[in-house]
Amino acid sequence: MNGFRKQKILDILEQKGEIQLQKLKEFFPDVSTMTLRRDLIALEKEGHLIRTHGGAISTKKLWQLTGQEDEYSKRAQENIEAKMKIANIAKGLVEKNRSIYFDAGSTIMCLAKILDSDNFTIITSGLNIALELVKKKNVFVAMLGGIVNSNTLSVSGPNAIFSLDKMNIDIAFMSASGFCLGTGFSVSNAYEGELKRRIIKRSQKVVMLMDTSKVGKNMPFSYARLDEIDIWVCEKQLPEDIEKAARESDVEILY
Repeated sequence: MNGFRKQKILDILEQKGEIQLQKLKEFFPDVSTMTLRRDLIALEKEGHLIRTHGGAISTKKLWQLTGQEDEYSKRAQENIEAKMKIANIAKGLVEKNRSIYFDAGSTIMCLAKILDSDNFTIITSGLNIALELVKKKNVFVAMLGGIVNSNTLSVSGPNAIFSLDKMNIDIAFMSASGFCLGTGFSVSNAYEGELKRRIIKRSQKVVMLMDTSKVGKNMPFSYARLDEIDIWVCEKQLPEDIEKAARESDVEILY
């Protein structure tokens, strides 16, 4: 996308809150409607807007209208470029005709948005991720039940673990709120930590999607050590000591 045009679209949305595609065309008379539509799709994937029938609304205005400018919404906007880079790498690891698990989390939401409509079977604990995936053709989605966490839009708790115990997982795409060498991958919620721990035990392959901004953060509940994951997808090279420890644990690092 043209950098100037992208910034101009964002400026318009900041001022107006929402805009119709035909009105947007007036600002860019030399740009085709199809190109502008692709611009809106790209900006939606980056988390700046939500496309509507014939236009788009800024996520900021949407939060104001719905009263949903919560912790998840704020966190979804953090390090968006890193999350999209990770999602694009991870997309190539999602295999057709396999049992796939998508954890909750804003990075995995980015992956759900860009995933192709194909023969995927995906289990998830993320409410918003399930809603995104069901928009796609040929994607079968299974949702875990349980207690809803409003900060992460995920479900967890005893019911989620009970339903998980009846499922087989080939590849799990996981998220974490923090990582330290001594304590491993961690989250802030005990129920979510236990669910993630169970998922890893039931999975044949574990792919961690976590950007480097979370390295060095130690959340209250650890759920996985380095040697319990197979692949770590991040947006850039990890600190030297962590990369060394990952290699020693046979973890493949992709960035």
